[in-house]
Amino acid sequence: MATHTIVTIVGSLRKESYSLKIAKALAKLAPASLKLDVTTLGDISFFNQDLEANPPADWLALREKLQKSNGVLFVTPEYNRSIPGVLKNAIDVASRPYGKSSFLGKPVGIISNSPGALGGVSAAKHLQNILPGIAGPILGQPEIYLNGVGDAFDDKGELIKEAVQKVLQQYLGAFAAFIEKQNG
Repeated sequence: MATHTIVTIVGSLRKESYSLKIAKALAKLAPASLKLDVTTLGDISFFNQDLEANPPADWLALREKLQKSNGVLFVTPEYNRSIPGVLKNAIDVASRPYGKSSFLGKPVGIISNSPGALGGVSAAKHLQNILPGIAGPILGQPEIYLNGVGDAFDDKGELIKEAVQKVLQQYLGAFAAFIEKQNG
């Protein structure tokens, strides 16, 4: 069985964000068929179409990483009932130039999270609205909105909440099968 590289985009800049902790936990829990490349967005400069003729090095690096991957997994919190601006910026950077999206054809998974009760469902739904046309197929089932993640990690950032671990493992199993099907 081939190993598929999955760019795992963390939609938060906070050093101790739940999204980053979840992405790192996913990388540890991933089956052998998936290699999750946890990618943070703190170094991605703002998208400005005026720069497209001579794109900044950080844009080119993100685009190349995505182009070389076998899929993309978004792990994001919800800010003001949507995705964080840093994540939207990265999507804008990687989806350009027009018609040459680095996400094109890449199978996508979406995991939203929140310490609150709704698990970032609005953020996940906004990604489902943004990505068609610039990305490949989106894993529709199972959907995953992790709620109550505030107590899921110990002081070292390790996942300790068994219920969350179980959900993540089930999702990874479905995502691995989806990736295998898409990448044949």
